[in-house]
Amino acid sequence: MLHALVSRIEESVSSLTQDYEIILVNDCSPDHSWEGIKAICSQNNRVKGVNLSKNYGEQYALMAGLSVSQGDWVAILDCDLQNRPEELPRMYDLAIKEGFDTVFASRQDRHDTSFRKLSSKVFNKVFSYFADYENEERSAEFGVYSRKVVDAILSMGDSIKFFPAMAKWVGFNIGYLPVVHEERADGSDSSYTLSKLVHLASDTMIGFSNRPLKLTLKVGFLIVLLCMAFVIWYLVDYMINGVVVSGFTTLVISLWLIAGILISILGMLGIYIGKIFDQVKNRPVFIIKETINVDK
Repeated sequence: MLHALVSRIEESVSSLTQDYEIILVNDCSPDHSWEGIKAICSQNNRVKGVNLSKNYGEQYALMAGLSVSQGDWVAILDCDLQNRPEELPRMYDLAIKEGFDTVFASRQDRHDTSFRKLSSKVFNKVFSYFADYENEERSAEFGVYSRKVVDAILSMGDSIKFFPAMAKWVGFNIGYLPVVHEERADGSDSSYTLSKLVHLASDTMIGFSNRPLKLTLKVGFLIVLLCMAFVIWYLVDYMINGVVVSGFTTLVISLWLIAGILISILGMLGIYIGKIFDQVKNRPVFIIKETINVDK
């Protein structure tokens, strides 16, 4: 599949320029991908290999590739060939003609499993709300980006990386191009499981917005209103039936009020404090173990 990927990329971009590089990043894949990358790099010095020290995740592998890129324009696509390299000249032409610094591919008919489509749809809806960010459901990382966009993204010191959101946050002119989305070349499902999607969503929402904190405040007020309703209900019950169990009303209302507010607020604050702890350690978000054909 890597050979087909490189071949199709070269055929597509050679119509634009002969001065290009292809960067293949191995995120500590267990399927011996690095051996295949080394073989390709030994035959073609335009291809550069980056091998990470462990599996950091797709977003961080992407950042590793960007960190060694040198072109005035950078294109990002997965190796499964669902994103067609043949679309790259069209995206580049649109960027040049319309003055866009970023052109995202807008997948018109996604060839994914029903679970993948549903989970992606739910992720985008939930993420857009909690992260206070309008996420285009049909677009992801696949696109072309000017050097100033790439440099701006690399300059961001966030420990949590989510490229589509970062590409939009840095600003500049953004365009979209409808593209064809194909079946996965190897026929297997995406490596993104439900747990990985949930982890990515939670990290990104907390890393890009304080809306979850605001929602926690609303939940606290909702609990207070609920307790007030209980106060009224118990007051009416007292006037009608009198005291059934001494102190029961006060105990129940106090427990609901205090526990509800404290648990919700402390829980959310704890998550944010944990992310702050990760950020202030200032550890690199990826470590490159080995490179091939990369200028030092």
